[in-house]
This record gives sequence, C-alpha cells and structure tokens, in this order.
Amino acid sequence: MSVEADWFLKAHPEITTIEALLPDCNGIMRGKWLPRHKLTKVFEGELKLPLTALSLDVWGRDVEELVFASGDADGICRPVEGSLLPCPWMANGQHGQLMLSMFNTDGSPYAGDPRHVLKKVLAQFTSAGWRPVVAAELEFSLVRWDEQQLPLHTCPVPAAGSPVGGNTYGVDVLNQHSEMLEDLRLGCELQDLPFDGVVKESAPSQYEINMQHVDNPVLAAKQILQMKRLIKGVAHKHGLVASFMSKPFEEESGNGMHVHCSILDEAGNNIFDDGTERGTDLLRQAIAGCLCYMSDGMAVFTPNFNAYRRLQPGCHAPTSPTWGYENRTVAVRVPTGGPRARRLEHRVAGADANPYLLFAVLLASIFEGLKQEMDPGEPISGDGYEQVDELLPQYMPDAVRRWRNSDFIRSQLGEEIQRIFTLTKEQEFEEFRRRITTLEYQTYLERL
Repeated sequence: MSVEADWFLKAHPEITTIEALLPDCNGIMRGKWLPRHKLTKVFEGELKLPLTALSLDVWGRDVEELVFASGDADGICRPVEGSLLPCPWMANGQHGQLMLSMFNTDGSPYAGDPRHVLKKVLAQFTSAGWRPVVAAELEFSLVRWDEQQLPLHTCPVPAAGSPVGGNTYGVDVLNQHSEMLEDLRLGCELQDLPFDGVVKESAPSQYEINMQHVDNPVLAAKQILQMKRLIKGVAHKHGLVASFMSKPFEEESGNGMHVHCSILDEAGNNIFDDGTERGTDLLRQAIAGCLCYMSDGMAVFTPNFNAYRRLQPGCHAPTSPTWGYENRTVAVRVPTGGPRARRLEHRVAGADANPYLLFAVLLASIFEGLKQEMDPGEPISGDGYEQVDELLPQYMPDAVRRWRNSDFIRSQLGEEIQRIFTLTKEQEFEEFRRRITTLEYQTYLERL
C-alpha cells in the first residue's frame, strides 16, 4: 500500500468516499467516486479512463473524430503526489479527493494531459538552471439564480435601488459573506492551499483570492484547480454559486486570472532584479516573448465563447499585446516594489483558463524571449487601450485558428495537445454558432 494512502485512511476514518479527479483540457474535473477501500488500487495503477476523457467539450461530450481515431483507448490514471485531501465542504466530512494524471498503457506520460505539457515546458528551464516562481490572482463572482435561471448579484442592494459600482476594496462588503469566507479560510488550511487574502473587486458580487508565490508552477497549477473547487464547494454549502465565468454580467468587468512570474537562478537570485525599478535586460526579453506569442496562446488564455466578451477597453482586460511599468491598462505589467521581488504580471487570461495550459504557454513564451534575446520595444505610459498597433484575437474561431496553425505551440507544447484542444474548441464554437439568441429575435423577427 502507498504510504500516502495508508496514512490518509488511518488519519481520516470518517471518510467513506474518494473523489478521483482528472482535470481535462478545459480544467473541468472528470473521474469517479470510489469507496475508500479502492484507494489502494488507484495508487497501484489500476484506475483506467479513456484518453479522450481529457478532450471532452465543456458540456462533457466526446469529440467524435478523436474517439474514432483512437478507438477510444484507455489510459492509466496515476495519483498526483500530495493531492489526497479531505473535502471540507461535503456533508459530515465523508469525502476525500485525489487528483490524477494520465499515462499511456506503456507507462509513458500522455502528451494530451495538460499537466505533462507544463512539465515538458519546465524541463527547458531546469536545463538552463532556472526556476520559475508564479502566483495567481483569481477573480470570481458570488451569485444566485433567479426564477428565469439568470444570475443575480449577492452584493447588498440599497433600499433606493441598485448600487452604482461594485464598492471596490470595500471591507464592509466582505462582512456580508463572513461565514462563507471564514469556512473558505479554514478549508485552505485543511487543504494546505497558499491563501494570501481576499478582496472585494470592482464589479458587484465580484471577489478576488490572492495566492502566494510558489517556485513550482506544476504545483501552483494544481493548487489553483483545488482552490477553485474549494471556493465553489464552500459557496454551495452557503447557498451561493461561485462562478469563474469570464463575463457573467454584460455591463461589468469580467473575471480574470492575473499571473505574476519571476525566475530564480541556481543560487536563488531573481534574474529580473538589477537593484532598480527598471529591472534587467532579461526581464524585458521575457516580456518580449510574452508579447510575441500572446496571440498564439489566446485560445488558452480565453478558452470559452463567453471569454471574449471580457476583452473590452476600460474593463480591466487587455485587448492588445502591450507592456508597461505600473500600468493596469496593458497586457504585461511590471509592478512596483522591492527589487528582489521584480517580476512581470501577465493580465490576459480569464478565470476560466486551465492553469496548467496557461502556465505552459506563458513560460514557453518567456523562455523563447530569453533564448532569442527579444526586444519588447518601449513601455507604454498612460492609456494602453488608446495606443494600439495590433489587436489580440477578439473572437473565438480566430484564436483557435491561430492556435491550430502555430509552429510555436506545436514545438513548445506538442502536437497532441495542439490537436485535441483545437478539435474540442471547434466543436464548442460550432454549438454556439448554430444557436439563435434572444437578441437576434428581438432585432430581426419583425423588422425584416
């Protein structure tokens, strides 16, 4: 028996069910619920799922081309070290969870598993003697459903009518959900998640969880998925819906996932730090790589049909590949602070992005920028939305087409993830493309 499994079962005799979780390309958990006595079998490599479980569309449907091409062959699901944890939001504390990673039947990593894709990218940094450090700011909305199955704000509404604005950084607003947020803090302690605070964000009912810096992006990506699951579970326990949908409300800022990144050398020194606010040439080379390949990665940064509605000027989401110092209107920001903490902040991704793929594209872009000694050009001062030479893809099929044809994605992340992610996203877009919206009826039915 695995030492981890043996310890967990002895430490948690109350747990009767293990939720075995495999994050797919969308970052949605697939898998099985297993009785506790089956846990040992999972650690022995006896849990199998189809390889295509990783390429289901957002509704959980097969992509037929992938199923027929492979005969829907199984892969082996192996536990991710350190992911066996209690689920504190479940009734009576009777559930535990275990994250999985997909392998081929010959024991080799399956190249369509986003976790293995990120590990492949990180191997380049290891060979160069570098260690990336990442941290995420994770925005989400706390809502309820109305009678028409549309989301309702949970922000306190004044008696005279709806609020104007979202009370950004309002401390009193947090009191409205104090019991839920306290349960969330305790859940982070139980699951050993790097919780670094919560703030009220700019849109009504919008909040942000800050996560601590971690010098292992594979671990950080797992923790983000665990944090999202914890937030959703605790919110549900309190009668709320925690949504990481990019743009849940038309007239308000959407939910993003900003990523802070620095790189340490073998001595533990930050290679972006030269003791000044400007930072090293390596910092600017890393930024240049981010800008150069940003459009290639937009299908990952904004992976869903709704995500492109977030990309609007003035809504705290960048629309072009720009950079600047202490400027929140650009795509890549260099925050102020002590030189030892010199870093870049990548502000493009929505909260709905798969963190494994997000980190893979981001770090591959940084590595290419460093390797090729790229130049990002001059930083932008003032309104970055008004200083645009090129736009990022603003429409899902354009981003997927760019991803599908990208030599950079193919060489850095691999042909398999490029192929299965393309087909999954194309299937999703086709479903939206054929649907007729209420706006279309209201606009065209009588006028034309």
